[in-house]
Amino acid sequence: MATHSHFLHAARIACAAAVALSACAWTLEANAQSYPSKAIRLLVGYLPGGGVDFTARTIAPALGEALNTTVVVENKAGASGTLSGDFVAKAAPDGYTLLYAPGSAITTAPQTMTKPSFDVLNDFAPVNMVGESPLIIAVNPGLGVHNVKELIGLSRKRTVNLASGGAGGMSHLTIEMLSQAAKGNITHVAYKGGSPAIVDAMAGHVDGTLADFPPLLPMFRDKRLVPIGVTSEKRVEFLPDVPAVNEDIPGFVALSWYGVFAPAKTPPDVIDKINAALVKAVSREDVRAQLKNAAVVPKTLDSPAAFRAFVADDYARWGKLVRERNIVAGNN
Repeated sequence: MATHSHFLHAARIACAAAVALSACAWTLEANAQSYPSKAIRLLVGYLPGGGVDFTARTIAPALGEALNTTVVVENKAGASGTLSGDFVAKAAPDGYTLLYAPGSAITTAPQTMTKPSFDVLNDFAPVNMVGESPLIIAVNPGLGVHNVKELIGLSRKRTVNLASGGAGGMSHLTIEMLSQAAKGNITHVAYKGGSPAIVDAMAGHVDGTLADFPPLLPMFRDKRLVPIGVTSEKRVEFLPDVPAVNEDIPGFVALSWYGVFAPAKTPPDVIDKINAALVKAVSREDVRAQLKNAAVVPKTLDSPAAFRAFVADDYARWGKLVRERNIVAGNN
């Protein structure tokens, strides 16, 4: 009799568990079908007015239209752009809190930190890329250097100081990659932001800077800085007369990219909806024109899975350099 009672009890537990699992699955499916039913937050890890913020605010209205809701950009700056990533990694995985980030805040800066606050490969569900942009090497006119080959030659005679907008970011790591390839003495100087780095390069306090395109373009027009190399595979339409570093150092490519991420465990159906809307938004001519004006080449990949693979490859590539150059930026 006891055995029969135990059997009935176990059967009831199994049945209840099955019902709960079924209800949970039904709830997730229902949520995915009704998504989105309210506004979506798009977190940006930088202050308003910069390049990352500008591209986020370019894509947000178009993404909202494609999803038939409002996408609100929120700036949560700090820790080399990773503070917003930490916030989104801990957010509910329901598709209503998303991260808009450049590669530097996702695949480079966390690997230079003593205590990174998230694991990019496990804490996020990558959605898709929005675009990519090369960096540019710019030097003070008084340096008398006109191309990367001449810069390398100078670095073998004396120390060349190149500034970036912060330790652990894409510009910092690209300077380290350049120093490694040059086999000369190219030293990185970290500033708290791109603007002071550019100001000191113009003043001659450092020899030059390696940075994103947009803030440098006015300096080139006024001849206050000299562009000597872009880090894309080929020359870019924004500055067709400036060689790619790849022309002097074969295989030298370093691209800033921008992408959208959701918290891990966000339902795949929700990720697919966000991805379809993002691809639609980036394909709009008005959005593409605005991105190109910010020196960003619009680009999406075939699927969230393709973007996940891209992020993993980028993480591995920069992680190798971080270890080789022993780059530690702390948790600034």
